[in-house]
Amino acid sequence: MSTYLVCATPIYGNVAPLVAITEHLVAAGHRIIFLTGSRFEKTVREAGAEFVALSGNADFDDRDPDSHLPDRLKYSGLARAQYDIQTIFVTPIPAQYRSVKALIETVSPDAILADSMFAGVGPLLANAAHRPPIVAVGVTPLAQESVDVAPMGTAMQPSATPLGRIRNRALNVVATKVLFRATQNTGRRMFAEVGEKLGSSIMDLSRDFDAFVQLTVPRFEYPRSDLSANLSFGGPIIPRPSGLALPEWWNDLDDRPIVHVTQGTIDNHDLGRLIRPTIEALADDDVQVIVSMGGRPADDLGAVPANVRVASFLPYDILLPRTSVYVTNGGYGGVQHALSCGVPLVVAGSTEDKPEVAARVAWSGAGIDLRSGSPKSSAVGAAVRDILTNSAYGARARAIADDMAQTKAAATVAAALEGAVVR
Repeated sequence: MSTYLVCATPIYGNVAPLVAITEHLVAAGHRIIFLTGSRFEKTVREAGAEFVALSGNADFDDRDPDSHLPDRLKYSGLARAQYDIQTIFVTPIPAQYRSVKALIETVSPDAILADSMFAGVGPLLANAAHRPPIVAVGVTPLAQESVDVAPMGTAMQPSATPLGRIRNRALNVVATKVLFRATQNTGRRMFAEVGEKLGSSIMDLSRDFDAFVQLTVPRFEYPRSDLSANLSFGGPIIPRPSGLALPEWWNDLDDRPIVHVTQGTIDNHDLGRLIRPTIEALADDDVQVIVSMGGRPADDLGAVPANVRVASFLPYDILLPRTSVYVTNGGYGGVQHALSCGVPLVVAGSTEDKPEVAARVAWSGAGIDLRSGSPKSSAVGAAVRDILTNSAYGARARAIADDMAQTKAAATVAAALEGAVVR
């Protein structure tokens, strides 16, 4: 059996799939040392792994954005995206790297598994002869640069036509040298701080890993004719049944279509961004609107129309199979879970990678991208009604679900680790 070091950015959407993979590896008899934020210690230990906390600015609590993103509200649009990326993923690189290096020296792992946004392993990648194999899993939309797609962060649809490829090449240059220049320069400084040189885009290290497993299926990701040889698709990591108790109103649900809406567990401070517009839009429709508050008390929403039900958390393994439309701000894991159940989506995302998730939902045909993080209620209502009356969205979502049902993501990642060790 092997010893693996697992590294995860301390964000729930990054940690959760790696915990699921860890459980699979532990069940196979492997020793796992799990490096992530302090708040996930209990979760990691319950998965059967040894826990090590990140240090310095790499150890933050994603539930408290005011503490680790104090200046976020000063920015909007692309500037806010750059601020988020730099603060969450780039400036912690030295602290992440030092933690990884210390564990390599003390534990001597056979291989390292990291989420695709854990850039602290990046300074190690160029020195293959002096490090363990490093495998990454894609927990956000694939950022790999290509002649067939526009750069990550633009949320533009792919195009492999001659004119499209000219557009893509130009935009890839503009993105690195202009749009995300500040982020790239920050990445260079962070690498230099630990004595290494950044050889590629800080937004895309996917080609540099010994193996890279994207946690979705090709039907949901933009096609690329120049996809790197180290990359494979493993399908999604589907959360285990939560064991959450059903709310007391669950048995009152009837045969009307269920529209589920949530703003996730992080971007749920302002319920006026998506939850309230959805409730307002559908108050007079013959549907049942089910709201998950992402951990906030249900009472925080106040009075709601008669066709609305609210809970702090909901067991998705029971809810999603009954859901007709999923209205979300576009968390990658949540979208994958919904698609694995064949549920079409309405997506309103404007932060982190969410616009890219929304764009892929639209491209795949499995839903509608509202192209706003704070859509008007009229836009939400029109999108939900379109999906309920147009069977094409559901058909595409079910086709993706069929593809996902043929995958075993944790086993695919385990095989990638074993293969990297052998090589």
